[in-house]
Amino acid sequence: MPIEQRVVAPKKIGGGKIGAKKGVPDAEAGDEQPAKEPRSKKKLLIIAGGVLVVVLAAVYFVFGSGGDHHDGPARPAAIVQFEPHSLNLADGHYLRLGFALELSKAGGGHGGGGGLDPAPALDAAIIVFSGRTVAEVTDPVVREELRAELLARVQELYGEDLIMGVKFSDYVTQ
Repeated sequence: MPIEQRVVAPKKIGGGKIGAKKGVPDAEAGDEQPAKEPRSKKKLLIIAGGVLVVVLAAVYFVFGSGGDHHDGPARPAAIVQFEPHSLNLADGHYLRLGFALELSKAGGGHGGGGGLDPAPALDAAIIVFSGRTVAEVTDPVVREELRAELLARVQELYGEDLIMGVKFSDYVTQ
């Protein structure tokens, strides 16, 4: 016949289980456990305040900053990207020019720029940049003047209410 072994614990069995009362003296064992001091609410208030700040910031960025009441520059409603083209410069050099037109919200009738005929804008770019020297097109001041001239030409072609700006996406000289 097998021998049965028993283990005797100094404390009541099950005292560490869920639902067992801690800090209350065990009547059977005669031990007294010290009661825990209540937690400070200062730490809880700091955490709650931090969470509140994060939630308010998220609400502001999602709902508060999406209106047209901002003081920054107007944002384009659509952008029409033109593939880069090589334009002849003076002395056998060339300029690889890619650009985009920024369309305003007033020009929304053009289907987001999908119905915009690219030929007049490309023709304007050829007129503005062809025949220039490499020194001219690489000078930052002249480049901005050429951008302004191209913008004026495309605004004349498509309308000032439609075209907000011109951005260069490819600008390489050889």
